[in-house]
Amino acid sequence: MTVRIEKTESVWTVIHSRPEARNAMDPESADALQEAFVEFDRDDSASVAVFWGEGGAFCAGWDLKFAAALEGDDPLRELDLPGDGAAPRGPMGPSRLELDKPVIAAVAGPAVAGGMELALWCDFRVMEESAYLGVYCRRWGIPLIDGGTVRLPRLVGQGRALEIILTGRKVTAEECARIGLCEYVVADGGARARAEELAHQIAQFPQSCARADRRSAIRQHGLSVRDALVREWNNGLPEIAGSGIAGAGRFRDGLGRHGDFSGI
Repeated sequence: MTVRIEKTESVWTVIHSRPEARNAMDPESADALQEAFVEFDRDDSASVAVFWGEGGAFCAGWDLKFAAALEGDDPLRELDLPGDGAAPRGPMGPSRLELDKPVIAAVAGPAVAGGMELALWCDFRVMEESAYLGVYCRRWGIPLIDGGTVRLPRLVGQGRALEIILTGRKVTAEECARIGLCEYVVADGGARARAEELAHQIAQFPQSCARADRRSAIRQHGLSVRDALVREWNNGLPEIAGSGIAGAGRFRDGLGRHGDFSGI
């Protein structure tokens, strides 16, 4: 089994384990990852997921041995994006899912080619000092088809994204932190623990409100400021009537004073 889930309270750690292939993605792993994240999003007991590659590599990309065996003019026909809004899994697995819950990438070693696209699919990234991203598929004539050309410019801007995409160069953890491709850099061996610590911090908050703010931040892309403000208002108003008023009452009654949030 190449994918397993380890659960601690409401935090799920989704683990991809093909260490013999540096966690390169084959169809079996892609199917299993898709199923794992769909299960996470649907389970009411789950709040935050951590995505981790076991064995010192996040993901070395699409399994090129599998890719080399493909035949025909349209070898990925079963993964085509139809026009009716439904979407099969991406070649790398969950890259087309639009979850309502946050996922944190815990990146050790390479997250390159399709592996970089999976890291960019996550809400944010914790990288180990020796970890790195890069469009390594540039060398083999394989394009980015799991969201890389969409998500990378939104994170770092078009010029920087095009430079990274076209050169196919290695992007170190230090540079990722500097240009906005990751949010935390930790010592080697510490990405999973730090990502899980952050996941538990997020999981302690009222989840419907956290998800509402997450939806608003993600779905404002492409909208005018006015339309985005309207969407934010309509998205957040039910939370004011629900968890917001109740939370204000807890503050009124003494919780959270002087920065002590341990009892919230």
